[in-house]
Amino acid sequence: MLQALDLFLFAIHCIVISFNLTGWIWTRTRRWHLASVGLTLFSWLVMGIWYGLGYCALTDWHWQIKQELGETNLPNSFLIYFFNDVMGLRLETSFINRGAGTAIAVVTLLSIVLNFCDYRRYRLSRNLSESN
Repeated sequence: MLQALDLFLFAIHCIVISFNLTGWIWTRTRRWHLASVGLTLFSWLVMGIWYGLGYCALTDWHWQIKQELGETNLPNSFLIYFFNDVMGLRLETSFINRGAGTAIAVVTLLSIVLNFCDYRRYRLSRNLSESN
């Protein structure tokens, strides 16, 4: 059961990260994307006040499962685990953290701007249909 939960949480991590990186692309997913990056930033920055900058509640839960499975010396970050332990790349922690911070900043800005543009387009089309 724990192995299945470990695999499930690994998959969820990969899905959330992928969605956070690409969800801004499609108009239909932009609102969900903004919510997803907002929750990620909340975890990293607000919850990070108490648990450490970059804290991820999903990683915390995932690491508890991994520890129950006997894994030790887990890094503080799923991304560090993914790139270094799963992929075997041995990237510097600071490089991964800077990349993650830059990526979340860029996709959050894209999401905000595109959601605002979508909202303005919606309001404009709604005003035009009401005036007809």
